[in-house]
Amino acid sequence: MTTNPAISFNLLNQDLLLLPQKAIFWQQEKALIAADVHLGKVGHFRKAGIAVPRDMEQNELGVLSDLIFEHKPEKLIFLGDFFHSDMNADWGWFILWRSQFPKLEIILVRGNHDIIDDNHYHRLNIILRDELLIGPFLMLHHPLTDEGLQYATGYVFCGHIHPGVSLVGKARQQITLPCFAFGRQQAILPSFGKFTGRAAIRSNKTDRIFAITKDKVLVID
Repeated sequence: MTTNPAISFNLLNQDLLLLPQKAIFWQQEKALIAADVHLGKVGHFRKAGIAVPRDMEQNELGVLSDLIFEHKPEKLIFLGDFFHSDMNADWGWFILWRSQFPKLEIILVRGNHDIIDDNHYHRLNIILRDELLIGPFLMLHHPLTDEGLQYATGYVFCGHIHPGVSLVGKARQQITLPCFAFGRQQAILPSFGKFTGRAAIRSNKTDRIFAITKDKVLVID
């Protein structure tokens, strides 16, 4: 197991930078890719009377801003579940954030939580898709089954399941870390949003798994 703040990974002759912020920078397309941001989840829970720190939503947008300033992407691709549920006060933070990057192309591949009316996204010049084929990659929200992958028009990038990998220490302590999981035909991205759970995934020996700590990406051998 080796560690780096970020990991360079070549896939189908495309150069990907796997970031500890749980996003990918695709160098050829100058695209920043993230899944399952779940903006608005803080407001959703607070509305239900559950105590959640008020600044958590702004922190997520702040991380996006930092990545944009560092990598200077021309496009931002969200792989579904960008906003958690119905519109709430957190949408106002997103409007303000979007105004800081008016020329940035933003594409949202719809997920099951993306239920806000399309017009609200259109007003912010955000492109909506059910799927997106770009270069050798097919951007989706839900992972495809083995059968579905047989008919996929490209190598799949997706999210939805918030993947994690379980690591066991020398003293038998166990921790589940978010991870990037690259299979033969499909990559599952970790959830970008911090206010989400994660599910430990089973990997095949042919899979490439990259675990993520607070500030590093780990290659799982």
